[in-house]
Amino acid sequence: MMQERKAITRRGFLKSAAAFAGAPYFISSNALGAPGRAPASDRLVIGFIGVGKMGKGVMGNALGQPDTQIVAVCDVWKVRQEWGKEHAESHYADLMSKGSYRGCDMYGDFRDITTREDIDAVMICSPPHWHALQAISAAQHGKDIFCEKPLARTIPQARAIVNAVRRHGRVLQTNTWQRADYNFRFACEMVRSGRVGRVHTVHVNVGGPSVVCDLPPQPTPEGLDWDMWLGPCPWRPYNDIICPPDTEGGWPQWRNYRDYDGGGMTDIGAHHFDIAQWGMGTELTGPVEIIPPNGKDVKLLTYIYADGTILYHGGGRSGIDFIGPKGRVMVNRGELSTDPPEIMKEETRPDEVHLYKSDNHLRDWIDCIRKRSRPLCHEEIGCRSVSICHLGNWAYWLKRPLKWDPDKEVFIGDEHANRLLEDSMRSPWRL
Repeated sequence: MMQERKAITRRGFLKSAAAFAGAPYFISSNALGAPGRAPASDRLVIGFIGVGKMGKGVMGNALGQPDTQIVAVCDVWKVRQEWGKEHAESHYADLMSKGSYRGCDMYGDFRDITTREDIDAVMICSPPHWHALQAISAAQHGKDIFCEKPLARTIPQARAIVNAVRRHGRVLQTNTWQRADYNFRFACEMVRSGRVGRVHTVHVNVGGPSVVCDLPPQPTPEGLDWDMWLGPCPWRPYNDIICPPDTEGGWPQWRNYRDYDGGGMTDIGAHHFDIAQWGMGTELTGPVEIIPPNGKDVKLLTYIYADGTILYHGGGRSGIDFIGPKGRVMVNRGELSTDPPEIMKEETRPDEVHLYKSDNHLRDWIDCIRKRSRPLCHEEIGCRSVSICHLGNWAYWLKRPLKWDPDKEVFIGDEHANRLLEDSMRSPWRL
């Protein structure tokens, strides 16, 4: 992949700790397993990458698990490194009923986490242009992975993550948490059980594609490693719309620019298109044709599947709208309805389709690490969910119909589009 940094080994850690051999040490009851807290030997040791607005929330969820221990945080902002370290150590100090606790390191380079031998798993909440490099490095060094959506910035990068996870026998969960929500699961169970008949049309309502970045240059703030933030992306001057110093007042807007993400299509789209494919039963494949709107006979971006099912970007009701000859199922965050209403009055029966059930997305990942099993949104599902988002973006950008081979993951009869699938990475970064 990229040039590796020297790993921090257990032997090296113990050697450096030898200087403190003459000092007394204490083992707290929490370290041995106090009520509600697993003993240290049973805890999942985690390194956390990306302590921005989204990362802070995910980190809080991880700290709330009784059998995890965050021992390192990484961010390109020094102030966020410090916040992550302080937040983790304060949390564990409170659990141990101590005034202070020291045990969380902070870094500015993710490789200092992915190469640490005492870390079991890595949680990735960096922007998508970093996901492939960080997830693959983690897999190569034997770490299980929790990765924020969208899984990757391009389809080839998503496939590279899948290959690395499988090659190294890792457990990866993509943070498309909607599958752990009752409404979304029940909606998909109703659809796949045939309550509306064979679904022929699906509408997904999310934002559109990203655009080329034309923001003016600004001075790089103190405490930010801007070159590291850009990483494999083309170099450009800093602008606070992309990477604001303090995201508490709003979300950073990097997702709106093509070098870093795919706009609304890969933002909420990574969630909603995933649910659409779950309900259609196509979560391990994809469409065979993508047709962009032309202002004439094609009003909406149109995906066509091998069985003739049509998926539209836009139209229909809010969220995801499944339509069949016997009615429709509409689901969104906090909303579930059917037409006619009787379709949803009965819970999923024993003879109907029952989908993977989880009420806690993060807990599901941890439990699957223990069992060495595939979680609810494993690597292949994450890959296929983001692929449909990227395919829609390419149809929008190229403004022409595209035929897609979901098995080979190439465009059919369009070498120009195939060459555009994967962008080159800025040196020295490479897959």
